This record gives sequence, C-alpha cells and structure tokens, in this order.
Amino acid sequence: MSKQSLVTEATQAAAASGAANDVVDEAAASAFGVNRTDLRIIGLIAAAGTLTAGQLATQARLSPAATTTAIQRLTHAGHLTRRTATDDRRRAVVELTPEAAKLLEEIYAPIERAGRAILEDYTAEQLTLVVEVLRRGERMQLREAERIRAL
Repeated sequence: MSKQSLVTEATQAAAASGAANDVVDEAAASAFGVNRTDLRIIGLIAAAGTLTAGQLATQARLSPAATTTAIQRLTHAGHLTRRTATDDRRRAVVELTPEAAKLLEEIYAPIERAGRAILEDYTAEQLTLVVEVLRRGERMQLREAERIRAL
C-alpha cells in the first residue's frame, strides 16, 4: 500500500473513531437524560472533583449565565450538588452526586478497560507512536476549534 493510501486510510480511521466517540457520548447523555453540553460539564466536574461556577465556565467555554443555567439544570436533575467551598466560605463549588458518579463509572469504566485491553496488544515502541499521534491530533483539533471560533 502506498504512503498516500495509508495517510488516507489513517485519516478515515481517525474520523471514524471520532464519530464512534460521538455515538458513545450521545448514548451516555441519553443515559443521564441530559444534552451533550451537560454531559461535558459532568465530565469536567468528575475530572476535577469540585469546581466553582467560574472555573467550570472557563473550562467548558460557556458564558457565566449559561453555566449557571446548566448547573441549576444538573442540580435539579440530581447529577450535581452545590456546597460552600471549604477553603473560602464565600465561594460555592459544585460536585457530582454519588448517583451521577456511579452512573459515569458504569458507562465509561468498561470502555476504559476495553481500550486498555486493545492497547496491551502493542509494544512499548508502538504505544509511544500511538501516544504521539493522539497528542499531536489533540493539539491540532484544539487549534482548529480556535480557528473556527474566530470565523
């Protein structure tokens, strides 16, 4: 197979992988009964443990008003709790409810295990290349998102 054919195949495989990620996230959002933005918020909070509304707005790239609305919606749905920050009683932080954390684990832990099982088939050298390709692709995608926002 020619290098150009392999580049085309790799590009198509990357697009298909991204589309498959979207299908999984759509199914996860449905399981939570939320939209994709709310699912992203759940993921950001899960990764951080707790976030202030301002931190969440920055990380999610949402306006403060949209963030407040999402927090209220997710709190009402039973996915988030809001409490006073332990380090600064003037600030409120949001965190996942135990039920939301459990559902997130039920959804994504099997996917992580399956992904790790696939990666175990590769050598350390091959994994180094996979990591490089994925990191470079991530940086490229984020640059492209910035370019698109600037249109």
